Amino acid sequence: MEVTRIRALRGPNLWSRHTSIEAVVTCRGDENAVGRLDGFETRLRSLFPTIGELHPMVLGQPLALAHVLENAALALQSQAGSAVVFGHTARTLEDGVYQVAVQYGEEAVGRRAVALAVELIDAALQVEGATFDAAAALAELRDLDESERLGPSTGSIVDAATARGIPHRRLTRGSLVQFGWGVQQRRIQAAEVDSTSGVSEAIAQDKELTKQLLDAAGVPVPRGRPVTSAEDGWAAAQDIGLPVVVKPQDGNQGKGVTVNIVTREQLDAAYASAAEYGEVMVEKFLPGFDYRLLVVGDRLVAAARRDPPQVIGDGSSTVQQLVDAVNLDPRRGEGHATSLTKIRLDAIAVGRLESLGMTPASVPALGQRVVLRNNANLSTGGTATDVTDTVHPEVAARAVDAAKMVGLHICGVDMVCENVLRPLEEQHGGVVEVNAAPGLRMHISPSFGRGRDVGAAVMDTLFAHGDDGRIPVVAVTGTNGKTTTARLVNHLFMASGLRTGMTNTDGVWVDGRQTDSGDCSGPKSARNVLMHPDVEAAVFEVARGGVLREGLGFDRCEVAVVTNIGSGDHLGLSYITTVEDLAMLKRVVVRNVAEHGFAVLNAADPNVAAMTASCPGGTIFFTADRQHPVMATHRAQGKRTVYIDHDTLVAAEGSWRERVPLRDVPITRNGTLPFQVENVMAAVAAAWAVGMDWDTIRSGLASFKNDAAGVPGRFNMMEYRGATVIADYGHNTDAMKALVAAVDTLPAARRSVVISGAGDRRDSDITDQTAILGEAFDDVILYQDAAQRGRADGEVMALLRQGLQGAGRTRHIEEIRGEFIAIDTALERLRPGDLALVLVDQVEEALAHLARRIAEASATAAAPA
Repeated sequence: MEVTRIRALRGPNLWSRHTSIEAVVTCRGDENAVGRLDGFETRLRSLFPTIGELHPMVLGQPLALAHVLENAALALQSQAGSAVVFGHTARTLEDGVYQVAVQYGEEAVGRRAVALAVELIDAALQVEGATFDAAAALAELRDLDESERLGPSTGSIVDAATARGIPHRRLTRGSLVQFGWGVQQRRIQAAEVDSTSGVSEAIAQDKELTKQLLDAAGVPVPRGRPVTSAEDGWAAAQDIGLPVVVKPQDGNQGKGVTVNIVTREQLDAAYASAAEYGEVMVEKFLPGFDYRLLVVGDRLVAAARRDPPQVIGDGSSTVQQLVDAVNLDPRRGEGHATSLTKIRLDAIAVGRLESLGMTPASVPALGQRVVLRNNANLSTGGTATDVTDTVHPEVAARAVDAAKMVGLHICGVDMVCENVLRPLEEQHGGVVEVNAAPGLRMHISPSFGRGRDVGAAVMDTLFAHGDDGRIPVVAVTGTNGKTTTARLVNHLFMASGLRTGMTNTDGVWVDGRQTDSGDCSGPKSARNVLMHPDVEAAVFEVARGGVLREGLGFDRCEVAVVTNIGSGDHLGLSYITTVEDLAMLKRVVVRNVAEHGFAVLNAADPNVAAMTASCPGGTIFFTADRQHPVMATHRAQGKRTVYIDHDTLVAAEGSWRERVPLRDVPITRNGTLPFQVENVMAAVAAAWAVGMDWDTIRSGLASFKNDAAGVPGRFNMMEYRGATVIADYGHNTDAMKALVAAVDTLPAARRSVVISGAGDRRDSDITDQTAILGEAFDDVILYQDAAQRGRADGEVMALLRQGLQGAGRTRHIEEIRGEFIAIDTALERLRPGDLALVLVDQVEEALAHLARRIAEASATAAAPA
């Protein structure tokens, strides 16, 4: 078995909505039927007993090693703690070649799981000496998953967003996450929101300044001041009164904090510990328990009592053994990824033991409570008990006052008091610290008590009730007409006053300004547009290549437009070999329409019309013939359709009608260009689907220009010395038929066409194009460009000429090397009244070349004789 390619599908894809690792796997001989591999399954199960059930037949085909790879990769991830359920293996038309898709939660974990599954299968194929350490593999995946996935604080916020249907994107490997799209987006860094200023964060870091502000607001705080040395610290302690607390002035997570100091020796050690983190301050030690109150926005959402790390003696075990036993709790891990942190017997803990007259080797008496640290932070092994429901309103009010005074939207307020049942003032308690970006895990998964949905509280401050953070997204796919339709929909959005983001095969545009060039019809460009803070609506051309490589660049769209499938394009590439395969791929955008959205489908194309069954939302059918059976049925059900009635575009729903005369839509040339009429119907249906008003639609259609600037390479008409020149990017048989139909409506004394062919198409796709053109043009100029895409020199040219054999109209054929030379040759042959169709390959460069030649001709004509 050989894995020849691995891809990460990071969005909805051909196989599912799940993010997946896709592998192309080649199996040889008996590897295509595991039952014929003597002893394989027995050896496999001895190496990985929990792989699960392996069915001898899968969808009527024998179980192959590719299927085993799917099962193993999925089982490894699942048993390592990843929430994955989806796997699929598809046999291709190539003998012994399979496509395997396996869901992942974290991409690195998914990739490694596939690699480990390959190692497992290779080991099981060995008759003797096979080794595979399943326990080590699961431990590796578990550790990798813990290091890759979001921590519990950020993860809880992301989970809350998912529950509300708010899209999110992780911007770094850390905790920086974007929620929502475009102008609606918000961002967080761990438990800190984008609206919190750097000034507020700086105040929270400065503990002395924080105390001054809280004191001014009437919030009880302990007395204290910054100190410059251990001697100064002892003097401050004497002035304040023992016991005291020593801590860094700018710190977090309890680092360098020592509490309940009563001797000079303790203070010297505490000062040295705190000084490692910066300037030091000394403040009065408040007796009581350590409480963390979480304020989100302007309300208290959770509260917990924090207890320092401790063990309870059993009369026989040492402190070290008791700590080891506590650390066996599966909730305890390293760092912040788990709900609790393992207790560490480090220098601070040993020092605490020494103050009790103990060492790690001491054996506490039965029931003796041994506290291993003075501070109660979870990051040092402490525990948390939820007390949210018992917080006195006055205590909650002081916490909210503290957060507001510092200016934090998410704030962890640390209080020390006997309990939270009474106001702080009554029990001489106080606020000892205010924390920006507080840890949330003590509230999500407390050691004792009920967990609180603090992630939902954070999302409620970022997005109002009912707001999902989305902007209108229209995805346009199909074989022909995608770019023109996308540009027209984008133009209609702009006509309605929205700032738009658009991607297509020509580039990326934001608010009418081009920000990228080249083929940008893939998911990366779509994601970039959705990240732009100015974008209020997005229009994406979705090409097959991007969906195959990586999936969609969005989780769902409001409108999915499928212009047509026809006889297809790019068939034979990436295992998309038939029109039906292509339709399944294009259907991905339809399957990911929002429930309140619409699919805009070409009713005259059976493969497109059938996609309505896969759409979670509604469907708007369009085609020129309103009597088409699909249209008639849909209209009879009172549903939306768009069609042509004589010279008028009609949108119909039930008894309601809206009419747009085609004479008012310049791109259609008074309705004489059928393929442009189809593009307009699709764009109008998309605008209708997003609720655009009809006056805006009409004005937008009237102002859309089909020139080289507005829609480059899409039936751009120009005049050259009294002849008509049309530049178009058509490159498949359906496009040739549409172009011939359009040219037939235009007067011409003599017709010529300039054409090349893409080497990565099938032979029949290349010959069929010139066979169509040979019936409609007098002169055919064939050219070969620099990129032959795997073909031998002259091979494409020979196929193009082959298609012209027996042509009904063509009488003159020339073969030229180079696109621009071919264009110049065609222009030189033109006479007034002639027509030339130039099928461009390098769109931008070819249009610029034509513009120069036309300008030169105009200048020559204007020059005095």
